[in-house]
Amino acid sequence: MPERFLSSEEYDEQAHKLYSDGNYDGALQVLKEGLSLYPNAIDLNVGLGYARLAREEYAWARRAFERASALDDSNEDALVGLGETLLRFGERQEALTLFEQVARAGYDHDTELMLTMGRALYREALYTECRDIFAQASAARPDSADAAASLGYALHQLGDQIAAGRQIRRALRLDPDLHEARIYLAHLLYDRGDWEGALREYEGVPPCDHWDALAVWRLIELKRALWHIDEGDARLSPWRERLSQIENLPDSIDHLFAEIQSVVHGVEKVGSYLDPSQLELFTSLHSSAERVIHIVRLSDGYQLRGNWVEIVQQMRERAGFLHEPLVEFMRRLAERWLEQKGIKIPFADPEAFLRLAAEAGFVQIELDE
Repeated sequence: MPERFLSSEEYDEQAHKLYSDGNYDGALQVLKEGLSLYPNAIDLNVGLGYARLAREEYAWARRAFERASALDDSNEDALVGLGETLLRFGERQEALTLFEQVARAGYDHDTELMLTMGRALYREALYTECRDIFAQASAARPDSADAAASLGYALHQLGDQIAAGRQIRRALRLDPDLHEARIYLAHLLYDRGDWEGALREYEGVPPCDHWDALAVWRLIELKRALWHIDEGDARLSPWRERLSQIENLPDSIDHLFAEIQSVVHGVEKVGSYLDPSQLELFTSLHSSAERVIHIVRLSDGYQLRGNWVEIVQQMRERAGFLHEPLVEFMRRLAERWLEQKGIKIPFADPEAFLRLAAEAGFVQIELDE
């Protein structure tokens, strides 16, 4: 008996599982196979758009979402996906119109959908707009820790530190294991000079769940300062081990370096995928050996000091994107600069990123030893 074809729903379920596991190539293959049999399946077209979006294939993602919207102009997932893609092309007003259409259609109670829209706006530094969406989501679902935390992040970007801290604390009361929010709160307290409070929040996240090297480094320094202990104290061992794990990539440095070099020189291997989180780990490892100090002044006059990696990390911290991988931060900033001046800035290497940004006038290098 011949093997039966899968239904469009079954193709969608398979692709969704692969996508959730981070296997975007596998999801794309399943979706293409499904669409060859069911070209008018809306869910498959929407899934194709999100798989393309995850692979940063924005033009193809846009095409998939536009097809899904043409098949059903009221499909909320297609509208949100299209809006998110339009933001990548700088078509902000068109994206906002689509997001408003979704909210007006009664989906303001769909927390995941609202958070997807808000996070897309947050990535593009549209903080007022994303604050409004996060506020709607939080009001509709007051039990959602993610919505409360996201509202806190947006309020912080808008300069309302008190309200930001209040929302992030509310998120942690709803979900004490929301580690990203706890680390964000710890950074807020650290910047405010509340060392004891910052240390308490940093320690509230188990070592194995820390993924922010800056947070672990600050935790170690705070313990040494507040507890008056030596650098080699055994009580610091779990944290030093975790910091080492974050900053090292065992058995894959050579492979990763080759991938980075290929991206920097514009020769990317077909089928290769550069994991943004790996790049940040690599640059952190590399920076430990590079102690040359540079001084860079931002467009607002703020001065940053350190090696190239540390300066970009400070830029990211100052912008409030500590939870974002370093290469993703550079990529997003490079896209914004391209939109502003039409100048393409490479984003795979911090030194090249800063030097060309300085040549374009976005920053100023004041000391280059």
